[in-house]
Amino acid sequence: MGELRTRMDRDMVLRGLAERTRESYLSAVAGLVRYAGKRPDRLTDREVQAYLLYLIQERHLAWSSCNVAAQALRFFYHTTLGRARTRFTIPAPKQPSKLPAIFSRAEVSRLLAAAILPKHRALLMTTYAAGLRVSEVVALQVGDLDGDRHAIHVRHGKGGQDRYTLLSERLLTELRAYWREAHPRPWLFPTRDGRRPMHPGTAQKIYYLAKARAQILKQGGIHALRHAFATHLLEAGTDLRTIQALLGHHHITTTMRYLHLAEKQVLGQRSPLDLLGLPEPRG
Repeated sequence: MGELRTRMDRDMVLRGLAERTRESYLSAVAGLVRYAGKRPDRLTDREVQAYLLYLIQERHLAWSSCNVAAQALRFFYHTTLGRARTRFTIPAPKQPSKLPAIFSRAEVSRLLAAAILPKHRALLMTTYAAGLRVSEVVALQVGDLDGDRHAIHVRHGKGGQDRYTLLSERLLTELRAYWREAHPRPWLFPTRDGRRPMHPGTAQKIYYLAKARAQILKQGGIHALRHAFATHLLEAGTDLRTIQALLGHHHITTTMRYLHLAEKQVLGQRSPLDLLGLPEPRG
């Protein structure tokens, strides 16, 4: 789709969409082209909707994948092509969303210890200690670290928003040791030739390798470290508004789901049955 692909990608860059989101959106439109066999700007809204139906009924894709495709097509037709706001729809998910499995502090410690190379350990430790998305941690530059203020400047996070998050003393010590050995510049976690930031897929592989070595069976990719960061902060008594700012959530409702995950907040509560003052069972 040549020129149209370039236009769409430029529109996404101008609106601050993350690289991984742009790749997913472009892939979704390319899938539509393969399905229809003609240029996407020549397709009717009904034909586009038929493609989404195909993804659901014949490809049996997960609701989340279909939702990404629908969002991508809305962006392409409404923003790039400037069509009227026809709503491409998919059914609401039938299953309630599942809560992610949360690593305990002991599991996080095992995972970090299982990362043998200093670069790999520093990458995973930074992801957890600062609560970063994988796209954010691989995009970090050495200059984004502020040791005096114990802060990390996250540039162009989700939605194109900048924010600051935590740079703990322990993480700073780890990063200084890593820097003395590798001297990365400007990217904190570069590719082997040092010319580009590490690809998110490489970071995922590093995570899965350490997870296997640590013999952790819980499901989830590297994003599990971000979930653990938020949940462990909540368990330690950090308020939701602070966690929201550190994670870069636009809405507090997104952060509130961690209330369901915090072990001390949820599992540590007494059942109301214990408050009734019932007599002990006989015998």
